[in-house]
Amino acid sequence: MPIAMTPSPPPSDRARILFLGDDITYNPTLYQRLTSQFDIVHPPPADLQRPAFLQHLRDGSWGRFQAIMRPSWHTGGEMGNWDEELIRLLPPGLKVYASAGAGYDWVDVFALAKRGILYCNGAGASTEAVGDMALWHIISVFRNMASSFLAARSMDPKQFSRAHHDLPATSYNPRGHTLGIVGLGNIGYAIALKAYAAFGMKILYHDIVRKCPEQEALVQAEFHPSIGSMLRKTDCLLLATPSTLGGRPFLTSELIAQLPPGARFVNIARGSLVDEDALAEALESGQLAAAGLDVHASEPHVNERMVNMPNVTMTCHTGGGAVETKTAFEQLAMENVERVLKGMEALTAVNGHLIKESMTNGHANGHATNGDWNRAL
Repeated sequence: MPIAMTPSPPPSDRARILFLGDDITYNPTLYQRLTSQFDIVHPPPADLQRPAFLQHLRDGSWGRFQAIMRPSWHTGGEMGNWDEELIRLLPPGLKVYASAGAGYDWVDVFALAKRGILYCNGAGASTEAVGDMALWHIISVFRNMASSFLAARSMDPKQFSRAHHDLPATSYNPRGHTLGIVGLGNIGYAIALKAYAAFGMKILYHDIVRKCPEQEALVQAEFHPSIGSMLRKTDCLLLATPSTLGGRPFLTSELIAQLPPGARFVNIARGSLVDEDALAEALESGQLAAAGLDVHASEPHVNERMVNMPNVTMTCHTGGGAVETKTAFEQLAMENVERVLKGMEALTAVNGHLIKESMTNGHANGHATNGDWNRAL
């Protein structure tokens, strides 16, 4: 089927923004400010399907835009992953791509950096909501909430009575137990604050960057430069890191084996971080007592082995699903674009250090090697 072409926008001296996804809902005043300063091209949803989107980039239908913004997480991603096939078609002079969402496993931030394109995420927008969801899953894995929920919903008095009688024997208060957090960024630290204040949990963490002493002191956090040393002391492991290099799972059978028998696991980060077959095996064998999963490896599908396990709590990637999050996603995407186009520092840059590394090594305009980017990590 031939692809309908969008007429090229008329020439203008103003910077141009390619706006992907639904109309602005929560921040109309900020959007009006953007329209008063820049030209905005807002393609219809049909033009965002991957074949059409790639063709528009090849044809230059939208002109030489200097910025891309995707203010809503649920729309504007119809073209799929931002990989080398797509990124190499972006126009020269593109400075910034600002998107809703904290994770960025769907976009090759290294390929963008090679072209000098700054990627900005929605970091901080969902912190409160995801932190609350994490607490819900933490108490669920310690107090057998999934089993209790299923027994009550069964409408079977025998199941209700069995849960009422049996579950307390394997339920524990989180207080005094250790919470091992992988990734103590905005969201990870918010969870640490909540778990420490609400449950009195002992906070351990592993990250590539250590928090300052003042932040550690607020939650009595114990830093572990080695993931193994943290796992051996962890009663409940929580993933709060956005992605892994190359998309490889972080939680494997080897790492699970380093946890104490009967430990618990919570994932509010990315489903791709987990080898779900290894997780299912650990739950079946009793190596892990329970799991709480807000994210899944093959969304919108959940793992068939775990879906009916009474010791697994599942939610539908709704950790950040709050009106406050959607409002902040919109605001951040627009403010990041506005600031970069006006020569100011972005608020939530993800790959800025990679671009600086490129400039330092004299590899501007996409001439850096894979080795350069690996070392930049």
